[in-house]
Formats: sequence, C-alpha cells, structure tokens
Amino acid sequence: MRIVVAAVGRMKDGPERELAARYAERAARTGRAIALGPLDIRETAESRARRPEDRRREEADALEALLVPGAPLIALDETGKSIPSSDFAAQLARWRDDGAPAAQFVIGGADGLDADLVKRAALVLGFGRQTWPHQLVRALLCEQIYRAATILSGHPYHREG
Repeated sequence: MRIVVAAVGRMKDGPERELAARYAERAARTGRAIALGPLDIRETAESRARRPEDRRREEADALEALLVPGAPLIALDETGKSIPSSDFAAQLARWRDDGAPAAQFVIGGADGLDADLVKRAALVLGFGRQTWPHQLVRALLCEQIYRAATILSGHPYHREG
C-alpha cells in the first residue's frame, strides 16, 4: 500500500526538509518488506487568496488533485485525535490488509484545512492541541510512518513505556 503525503507549501532546503526526508527514506526502506510504501510526498503551492476561507478552499482543491481516488484520507489537524503510535500502525495495517491502494495524508497551510476536506477524512489525526508549523508536521508525520513500519515489522525502534 502506497503512502501519500499531500502538503500545502513547498519545503525549502533546511533542517526540517532534511529531517522529513530522512524519515521518509527510512519508512520506505523498512516498509518495503511489509507492503507499506513507497512514501510519496506531494506538494502544492499556498493560495494567494485574500480571505482565509478562500485560501483553505483553493488549497483543498489543489490537495484533491494530488490524491488517489478511493484511498483512505487522513487529515492532519490540531483538533484531530491523538492516538498511540501502536494504534496508528494497526490502522495502517488494517487498510493495507483490506486492499486499500494507498493511505493518504493531507497537511494544510498556515490557515489549516478546509472543513469539507476534513469531514471526508477516514481519520482526523492531531499531534497534540498545540499548533505546529506545517513543515514540522510533515517531519513528525514521516517519523510516525517510519515508526509504524518498524512496529509492524518487529524492529526494536519503538519501545512501549
């Protein structure tokens, strides 16, 4: 099952991009043996609309163009559920085992995601109640995908406390 990360904003060279790329590469390498991956990061430009609701709608349309039809959608949002890494891994495994062509994650821009896109999501996921820059969310997500692959493959990277 492919993993698609569709994000608003193009990451510039720097530590956030390097960190996301490092975990994406690890996830692809570890996931290959368990039919999880490849991990495909897709970017779209931020909207230039004046009103936040117009920006969110334009960005949602651009994100939609990057998605795989019929695959589960996971929205990253500060209001989303915070779940343990083991539960996240189990959900990815269920979608994979059910024959989903991909698990696809969407990360909004500075104004967040359009409400209609969030409503369509099979899972709304959050990394806590704090607001994170979307560049860091991408790195956090890639790390969690890598962690999920290690959990599912029995690798000792993840430790339960």
